Amino acid sequence: MAEQGAIKLSDTDVLIVVDVQYDFLPGGALAVPEGDAVIEPINRLAQAFRHVVLTQDWHPSGHASFASSHPGRQPFELTELHYGQQVLWPDHCIQGTPGAEISRDLLIPHAQLIIRKGYNAGIDSYSGFKEADRKTSTGLEGYLKERGFERVFCAGLATDFCVAWTALDAAAAGFETYLIEDASRPIDTHGSWARAKNDLSAAGVHTISSAQILET
Repeated sequence: MAEQGAIKLSDTDVLIVVDVQYDFLPGGALAVPEGDAVIEPINRLAQAFRHVVLTQDWHPSGHASFASSHPGRQPFELTELHYGQQVLWPDHCIQGTPGAEISRDLLIPHAQLIIRKGYNAGIDSYSGFKEADRKTSTGLEGYLKERGFERVFCAGLATDFCVAWTALDAAAAGFETYLIEDASRPIDTHGSWARAKNDLSAAGVHTISSAQILET
């Protein structure tokens, strides 16, 4: 359930648009249900934000998170990797392929940074801040702090994985953090969406709708 109340933006706010890539959109290798529904609200939101950062899943072929890298295993099964439990995914967002491209329907020419993640062959990376080993940093936290941002607003795909993990890490880094529910969509596998909602609430992440955001 989204929290209520209008939010006035300032120059210390940043929108993080997570993984709006063709492989996560309808027809893609790991399509998120109704994934294309996030594009219109994100484009509208982006016009209200002076500062926007994009993240991009960017896997090498044969990545450890791909089911195809584990003989006899199927997509969406769970396995253990050296850093803990891992969902095995269909091959997706492979570096340099059309599926890894950020959607051309995303109209954010003023985006200031693209953070690529998941490029370490042995470690998955949902969050824009830290890889799934929870140790390896992307550098995004330092970038945002050096730029003087105070509030982080997250949207994109998928709500229960990359968007939620990005929001959780933003909150852990000390940013006031918001997840924009109608500008995100979940995959919801193995109860992941219910788990993510509980984690977000426990971490103090505010869940809001795009209609609550007012332009400066």
